[in-house]
Amino acid sequence: MKKWLTPILLLAVCAGTYLLARHHQRTAAIGSRPGEIAPQFSLQGLDGPLDLAEYRGKVVLLNFWATWCEPCRHEIPEFIELQNNTRGLQILGISLDDTAEPVRTFYSEFKMNYPVAVGDAPLAERYGGILGLPVSFLIGCDGRVSSKHMGEVKIPEITDEINSLRKSTECGSESQR
Repeated sequence: MKKWLTPILLLAVCAGTYLLARHHQRTAAIGSRPGEIAPQFSLQGLDGPLDLAEYRGKVVLLNFWATWCEPCRHEIPEFIELQNNTRGLQILGISLDDTAEPVRTFYSEFKMNYPVAVGDAPLAERYGGILGLPVSFLIGCDGRVSSKHMGEVKIPEITDEINSLRKSTECGSESQR
């Protein structure tokens, strides 16, 4: 009888581990895939509260970045220009730096013109796990993830996506703001 107990226990442990990992993978990415509602969050931003729900009705470019990330440093000046020149768009920056101090310095130095907050691992997990930076999510006026961009964003490509989303019926007159 003992001869069979060890393989059965080993099989049970393996099956349990597999099912737990599968469950974690599915729940971690909820809302991070195109067509799903973007996971809500409220953070203390550098200039006050930052709540994703406040931007419903606008196209949102949610950018996960860090001050030490070279591709992030290249795309942020382009995001500043994009924020200045694109009606109906709101860029939100979520820094994954360990503390707010380098983020504040960077924010001032680059004269960032959109809300920025320091995020954490649980928020990154809710967006499917952020394993490399930068990662950006384009969220439609209806709050659904339209696309995920890993690595430095190509501005002409994302501008076309933004314009397409702004023209959608969910944006209505909000796209003119």
